Amino acid sequence: MILDDTIVAIATANGVGSISIVRISGDKALEIAKILSKKQELKPRLATLSSIYNSNDEIIDEALILYFKNPFSFTGEDVVEFQCHGGIAISNIIMSEAIKCGARLAQPGEFSKRAFINGKIDLTKAEAIAKIIEARSEDAVKLLAKQLKGELTTFVNDIREDLLFMLAYTEVNIDYAEEDLPADIFEQIKNKLDNIEIKLENTLEASKRREGLIEGFKVAIIGKPNVGKSSLLNKLLNFDRAIISDIAGTTRDTIEESVKIGTHIIKIVDTAGIREADDVIEQIGIEKSIKAVEEADIVISLFDNSKVCDKEDEKILSLINEYSNKEIIKVLNKSDLENSFDKTKLEDYIELSTKETINPLIYKLESILDSNTHSDDMTLISKRQVDSVENTLEHIKSSSMPLETGELEFFAYHIKEALEYISNITRPYENDEMLDVMFGAFCLGK
Repeated sequence: MILDDTIVAIATANGVGSISIVRISGDKALEIAKILSKKQELKPRLATLSSIYNSNDEIIDEALILYFKNPFSFTGEDVVEFQCHGGIAISNIIMSEAIKCGARLAQPGEFSKRAFINGKIDLTKAEAIAKIIEARSEDAVKLLAKQLKGELTTFVNDIREDLLFMLAYTEVNIDYAEEDLPADIFEQIKNKLDNIEIKLENTLEASKRREGLIEGFKVAIIGKPNVGKSSLLNKLLNFDRAIISDIAGTTRDTIEESVKIGTHIIKIVDTAGIREADDVIEQIGIEKSIKAVEEADIVISLFDNSKVCDKEDEKILSLINEYSNKEIIKVLNKSDLENSFDKTKLEDYIELSTKETINPLIYKLESILDSNTHSDDMTLISKRQVDSVENTLEHIKSSSMPLETGELEFFAYHIKEALEYISNITRPYENDEMLDVMFGAFCLGK
């Protein structure tokens, strides 16, 4: 499908650099390139060094021109790329001249949209492209590269194939009861349902564990006032980001910063000290602290080795017990001071002093992050994908009872719904697909 207009945009980030790329896609792409370069011919997939001219025949720049003839391009249309010298001025001029020659400025994501419309990529690859541009960690890039290569597409297609098989045989049984079906057909269907359910549950569970991988895992530092939260944040960042004071309530709002731990980017949130406070502003900060715990993937809970465990510490312990589903790291800080804290209250914990080294905590964080990322399980990278899998799983589970009771119309309904939801991840399901399987597998109307 070739659209009837031509689009242009700068394909590289704004700023000073050695190279900038201006990309044109559409039926006029080659014509525009010839006008700007004054070349009679541009051979496909061959880099051509050429001067670039404006509408007044003045030389703008000297650039490499690459022409990709449809359908052998990213968008599936004729595509031309101008690799000019870096800087916003030159690339803007080339783009403006292309617009004068009949192109229009592309909308955000329109090149990828055209690639999808023309069947060059599916929705999973389109989402992976968008995410990989924003990726901030090595693990995120590796994960997204798998999806870009088609790993999720293969996963979805395998499930689609099994669901189409079930739907086709079920429809045949409903409409052509006299047909000779395999004796074990419903046993095959039941086995496929069980396998799909396990696959989907494992995928959702793995995706939940790794949902912070793309944007960065969120780590909340909590504790009562003056326990050393801000000192720990500064130590992790290796600069004085938070104000340190002996006055309780100094940190009144959450402070959020990013830092690299191993190959991972994490967002660290330093929270206000959790205690009973009469100050309205401080109380708002404490409420934000509790919310930060709710949203965090990992919680670092600090306690003061030099102080007796009091009601405020007990409140912190009670709070983290409410979130036992999260990764909790208990840290007994100020280990350089004489011990007064009852260590039996903590069980598994790390002792350190922010005045010395915090390596034990960094090693622990890295270990937790590695365990959440190094997995062969399929991972979903967007809420849209997660919602589709959850809805698919719901209908897979709902189909078991009708299958057992022989209510094949209800069974077929749930399978068709599951098929439509899982197909939304890559490309919409069309009824003709089921008919192809149905009529291809059976000799109907003998």
